[in-house]
Amino acid sequence: MNFDTIIIGGGLSGLTAGIELQKRGQKTLMISSGQSALHFFSGSFEFLNTEEDYPEALKKLPAGHPYSLMGAEKVLETASKVQDFFAGAGVVLNGEEGRNHFRITPIGVLKQAWLTLEDYARLPSDKSLPWKKVTIANIEGFLDFHPDFIAAGLEELGAECHCRSISLPELDRLRNNPSEMRSANIARALTGSVIGNLAKRLSDVSAGSDVILLPAVLGLDDPRPAQSLKVRTDRPIEYIATLPPSVPGIRTQMMLKNFYTRLGGTYLLGDSVTGGDFEGRKLKGIRTVNHSDKLFCADNFILASGSFFSRGLLSTPSGIFEPVFDLQVNCPQERRDWTRENFFDRQPYMGCGVATDGQFRALRKGESIENLRVCGSLLSGSDAINEGCGAGVATITALHIAESIAEGK
Repeated sequence: MNFDTIIIGGGLSGLTAGIELQKRGQKTLMISSGQSALHFFSGSFEFLNTEEDYPEALKKLPAGHPYSLMGAEKVLETASKVQDFFAGAGVVLNGEEGRNHFRITPIGVLKQAWLTLEDYARLPSDKSLPWKKVTIANIEGFLDFHPDFIAAGLEELGAECHCRSISLPELDRLRNNPSEMRSANIARALTGSVIGNLAKRLSDVSAGSDVILLPAVLGLDDPRPAQSLKVRTDRPIEYIATLPPSVPGIRTQMMLKNFYTRLGGTYLLGDSVTGGDFEGRKLKGIRTVNHSDKLFCADNFILASGSFFSRGLLSTPSGIFEPVFDLQVNCPQERRDWTRENFFDRQPYMGCGVATDGQFRALRKGESIENLRVCGSLLSGSDAINEGCGAGVATITALHIAESIAEGK
């Protein structure tokens, strides 16, 4: 089976590349083993942890960082296209031009963010509050959201906060078993006429408030239930992400995947690539677990299989390796150098990843594979946790690579 481009990995980076290539007229295949890191999505994308404007912060990154390989000008040019790209799939994101804003975490801590889903609570870069009196409402029995912590954080900034618990008979079945009171299960119950009942309860408990802050537990399949609740409630509602599983993350992945298939992309879910056939410095085709008798061929390939979390990288006592094509990996040679004794220190293994040339072509046995590009968290040189750049690297490198492939670069 022949394609223009085959994408290995169906997470944020893979879907971004696949959608962009389909929009540019390519025939693509995407192979996804299943759940991705989007299921842990906070409702916000990070570009880089910095209080500076992005152009200044980019100048200070090391030479091996994915942003540095692209160059600051190209990074910023590509980043400026991300909001419109996601809006095309129905995912509306908001942010400040050229600098971070702040999102509110489920435990009340403010964290820097680049782009945040519409209808989600966010504060500007100066942390000024848009509200004076706040009602923080939670679903009774839901343990993955902490109103008291959120109230404490907002009160430090000058807000008057009131925490309220909402009980609905439609959720009694879930409440009988605490393991069932998870965000995705609640979202399945909060549909149809239940939205009206929830709106009435929220209106009753929030009199006099400027805003209601609510856990993001509405709209598992599409954003309409969350939007409907906002319309039916007599004061503004803004959402805050919960601890995983993430309803907005599951929804975002589904919306991106559906958009990709509507554009004509072929999507293989629940399959894994086992290896590839190489001819010199080119990858000819790949084989998968479920189609071991077939060779999927393409002019170009994109590896977006993620890092350790999604098993795009594996480790053994003797080394860290890329398991699909045995690509060259940048990592400390000695195992004792992978980590630091202090848990909260920057851990060297987080910067490990596949080595590439300046065009993100994978290196194998010291040579660039001409038609195999690498994007997202599988790339070496960045530390998503310490640098706060995971979603930025995922989307920006994916768009850049898709553009390069489509233009024959």
